[in-house]
Order: sequence, then C-alpha cells, then structure tokens
Amino acid sequence: MVAHRGASEEAPEHTLAAYEKAIEDGADALECDVRLTADGQLVCVHDRRVDRTSNGRGAVSALELADLAALDFGSWKNAEEAPDREAPHSVLTLERLLELVADAGRRVELAVETKHPTRWAGQVEERLLLLLKRFGLDAPESAGESQVRIMSFSARSLHRVHAASPTLPTVYLMQFVSPRLRDGRLPAGVRIAGPSLRIVRSHPAYVERLKGAGHQVHVWTVNEPRDVDLCAGLGVDAIITNRPRAVLDRLGR
Repeated sequence: MVAHRGASEEAPEHTLAAYEKAIEDGADALECDVRLTADGQLVCVHDRRVDRTSNGRGAVSALELADLAALDFGSWKNAEEAPDREAPHSVLTLERLLELVADAGRRVELAVETKHPTRWAGQVEERLLLLLKRFGLDAPESAGESQVRIMSFSARSLHRVHAASPTLPTVYLMQFVSPRLRDGRLPAGVRIAGPSLRIVRSHPAYVERLKGAGHQVHVWTVNEPRDVDLCAGLGVDAIITNRPRAVLDRLGR
C-alpha cells in the first residue's frame, strides 16, 4: 500500500507531517512528485505552480529553494487535528524525505514521480539519480530488491532513468490506455504499469493482460472501500491512496 503524497487526506500533501503520518499509519511505501527549482534543488510539489498548495504564486521552476522555503505549504489544508511535527508547513525537499525514510526504523519504500518542463529534458532525472546515489539507492542489485522506484507519464523520462540505472524499477503511469499498449505491453525497459483507477474500473480485464505479460500493476488513486475491494479482487500489486490507514484496515492489515 502506497501513501499518495503522504497521508494526504489528513495532512497537507507533500509536507513532512503527511509523510510522518503515513509511516505511523503503516504505509509500505510513500509516493511523491518531484520538481526542479531554479537553483537546481528537487522539491516535493505536484503542480507546476505553487498557487494551489501554498500562500505564494509562480512556477516552481522559476523560484529558488529559498523563495519556496519562505512560503506556507500547509495552511490551505484543514490539518488542525494533526499533531505538531517539525516544520509541517514548509516546502519539503526530496533530500529531507529520503532522510525520513532512512530513519523510519523499518523498510519504507519510495515511489518518485518525475515532473518537469520539457525544456529541462534530462535534468530532473540526472539530479534525482545523483541524490539517490548519495543515499545508496541508485543501483539495487536487482529490481525486486529496490527500495525506490521511479514513475512518470513520460516514456522518454523513464527511458532516461533506465539507461542510466538499468536495475532501478520504473513505473509507466497512464490516464488512458494507448491503442498500441492495449495488449499489455509497456514501453521498453518498464516492468510496472501504473493505470488510473478509471482505467481499472472501465477495463478490469486490462489488469489481467498486464499481469499476463509479466508486469506488476500499481493503481492510483484508490480511496473508496468498493475500489479497494475491486483492486484486491483483481490481484493488483500496489494500491496508491490518500487514505493509508483506512485502506490497510479494509485489507485486514
């Protein structure tokens, strides 16, 4: 079970508080989106702009880390019931999230989705792999043992990752199924499919085709009990959710 942007229903998404809560809730893995700042730092922010999730304005790629650090990334979310934690409303760097995972006291996996302007082709992946290397997470002995996987809607982005680190698992995210992939194929080098819940609801047989082709299936974003039951019944390999504790309870864990 993967906590989508942390325990993002209870705490502001992509904040330290959200990820600490997900770990406390028992999540097997944490999902985050990463973007590159103007001064080359990887931060956990989903949107291209900071307007929705902070009290600031502007594109992440046009702001330096110091600019982002001055913003409040949590007051937009009603998090009154969340216990006090270290800088819960500050922008979260990927480096800080990796430190949290390293200090979790148990194995917690990390699913990193790359986000980037096309004009920065390759820079996000390059910085990401350098940072993973610092933590000893860039080149696992085998994909099955990796604590980190890289996700993207861009096959080109995943190709860059695979070329630089062939044993690092990659996940091809899908909002819809391309006609050329309907038979269960995935882009070269990718072994994990990331279909949306909408795809799984509309075409449950597609999960069987993916698994028949030897791929794992990680479904996003699964929050309702009936959808958890659907995914469990189809035998998906990972459920990505905003509600980690509720999903684990539903799965009897």
